[in-house]
Amino acid sequence: MLKAQGLTKTYEDGTQALLDFNVEVRNGEVYALLGANGAGKTTALHLFLGFLAPTSGTAYVNGVDVTSAPQEAKKFVAYIPENVRLYESLTGLQNLDFFARLGQPTLPDPGTYADALRRVGLDERDWHRRVRHFSKGMRQKLALAIALVRRADNMLLDEPTAGLDPQAAADLMELLRRFRDEGRAILMATHEVFRVKAIADRVGILKAGRLIAEYTRSEFLHEDLEDLYLRYMTLEATVPPSGGPDLR
Repeated sequence: MLKAQGLTKTYEDGTQALLDFNVEVRNGEVYALLGANGAGKTTALHLFLGFLAPTSGTAYVNGVDVTSAPQEAKKFVAYIPENVRLYESLTGLQNLDFFARLGQPTLPDPGTYADALRRVGLDERDWHRRVRHFSKGMRQKLALAIALVRRADNMLLDEPTAGLDPQAAADLMELLRRFRDEGRAILMATHEVFRVKAIADRVGILKAGRLIAEYTRSEFLHEDLEDLYLRYMTLEATVPPSGGPDLR
């Protein structure tokens, strides 16, 4: 489970990236954080990962305070950024082995590697290819295999389908559905409304660092989510975090 309570981040130059952010992503749920570039989506993910220190508020991963126990919190979370960074000179299998071992008190069973790579759909011919030859979709699959081997209960994804071809994006969405059905909590930051409609159990709309609206799947499926999102984005005033005006 992922939980943010009053999470706020103001940078040294005075830029307020996130303000009083409250969200809870339950086990077995995909929560889509929908917002334009600069809305604060990546900042929210980085606070959950301990990459940034909050100005105020708290981020929890499986009940662990990320600020006070960052290493413990990292045991329960996997992060797939928009551009997955791997060791270019190593093969897919070598990268998987390296990241699976990283920071783990006990070594993973190498026998799980093949199972993880097959589950994410990475062709066996590519396991021994150097990652410098991987497409973006292949890198995403390898990152998900790493998450599987590390047995992460929670997953954070930043614009996961950006730049993917339609088939690769569809494959990724199917993998996320499987991970959700296995009980993982998934927080996905994106601006792609189509993908949100396809997979999200709940959606939160983030604007100028504030969570201005939140909808369950049953609610947003009865709306034109794209039109609703665009209307929120064109509001001139900052909408209060209580949900703001009824745009329906």
